[in-house]
This record gives sequence, structure tokens and C-alpha cells, in this order.
Amino acid sequence: MIDQRAVIDTSAELDEGVSVGPFAIIGAGVRIGKGTMVGPHTVIKGLTTIGEDNRVFQFASVGEDPQDMKYAGEETRLEIGDRNVIREFATLNRGTEQDGGVTRIGSDNLLMAYVHVAHDCRIGNHVIMANAASLGGHVKVGNWAILGGFTIAHQFCRIGDHSFCAMGTQTNKDIPPFVTVGGQPAKPYGINSEGLRRRSFSQETIDQIKRGYKLIYKKRLVLDDAVTELKMLLTECPEIAHYIDFLETSERGIVR
Repeated sequence: MIDQRAVIDTSAELDEGVSVGPFAIIGAGVRIGKGTMVGPHTVIKGLTTIGEDNRVFQFASVGEDPQDMKYAGEETRLEIGDRNVIREFATLNRGTEQDGGVTRIGSDNLLMAYVHVAHDCRIGNHVIMANAASLGGHVKVGNWAILGGFTIAHQFCRIGDHSFCAMGTQTNKDIPPFVTVGGQPAKPYGINSEGLRRRSFSQETIDQIKRGYKLIYKKRLVLDDAVTELKMLLTECPEIAHYIDFLETSERGIVR
């Protein structure tokens, strides 16, 4: 399972069933869970932990130093969950001391070719990042979010659960849950109805989520007033809580 042409540091920990292709480089401090495939010419380094049954394709760079001028060689980490697919030339960087020292990627995600995940990002589960989607430092991406090809998120932005970014989206603001955005800069275009249906949300729930969207975007309320009205919908649709929690904790403001 381990090609003899691979270079693996003696301190790296590889569980049973890990396969490593030719000319891959696995550095000191790396830990890889059982069943994970590491493709040829992949580089994995630093204090990087990769869970079980992941597939890392050729030429990916996983756990490299953060691209941050403040970084001075501190021991920081990259943590990756289970069953992720990391495609060719993806670059996933470790964290910095300024934000807990860790970049964290959940499970069941698809990171396509040339995706960039910068230092201190937090990516949830079931996320799709299409080709060349890029995250600046400290970006948080919620569960089931989809980022179209060449999407760019400015540092410290948040991208909510079940949201959808069209191809070429550029954002320097937070994107609320369920919302579809597109453009440069990003603008809202309704909710991600099709994605919600595919995830077995009932039509009644989708309608309630749409009501929440209209409160935020159609009534032109200031956010505090929008939150007040959203709370009135909670008894009818618990999913509205996602909007409320997101808006109450947004620091950059939301896409409008």
C-alpha cells in the first residue's frame, strides 16, 4: 500500500489501510487515519491530522505553512475529518497563533482542483468547493454550503449553512444560511430552494425559510428589526433559528 518511492518521515503515523503513491512526501508530525488514499506527488507536512477514508489526489499541498506575514514558525495545526475528497493542486494551510492555531475541515466534503483553504479557516461537513474556489484567512463555511468555481471569500467572512455561491462570486460580507448569491460583489438572489429539496426539506419548511428571506431582504428592515420579526416565526418553523443566530453574531455585515 506504500509505494517504495514515497518519502515518509519516521515520526509520521499511518494507520492500517493507508495507501501512499509514488513520490509523495509525508513529513514529521503527520497522522493519517485508516483507509485514506494519498496520491502521487502529494505533499503533507506540519502537525496535520487526517481522518479515515479520505482521498487526497496527486499534487495536493496539505498542511503547508500559513501564508501570513505574522507567522514566525510557530507549531500550528491542520485537522481534517473523514471521507473527504481533496483534488489535484488543492492547497490547505495550517493555522496561526492569532486564531487558536488550527485550520479545521470537517467530514464528507469535496474540495475540487485548485481550491485554496487559507490559515485558520473552519469548514463544516458536506461542503462542496468547486474548481479554484478560494478562502482567505479565518473564513468560516457552514454545513452543506456550495461554492461555485472561482468563488472568492475575503478573510474573516462567514458562509452560512445550505447557502449557494454562483460561479465567480466575490464576497467581503457574510452570506446568511439558505441564501443564493452571485456576482462581483456578491448580491442575494433568493434562497437555495433546489438544494433544500434535495436534502429532503419539506415544502412547508422551504416556504417558511423563504418568508424569513423576504423579511431580511424585501422589507428593507435594519437587521435588528429583521431579527425581531424573525423570532415571531420560530414557533412555526424552527429552521428560522439559523437566520437569527447568524444575524445576531455577524461582525462584517451581510451580503445585501
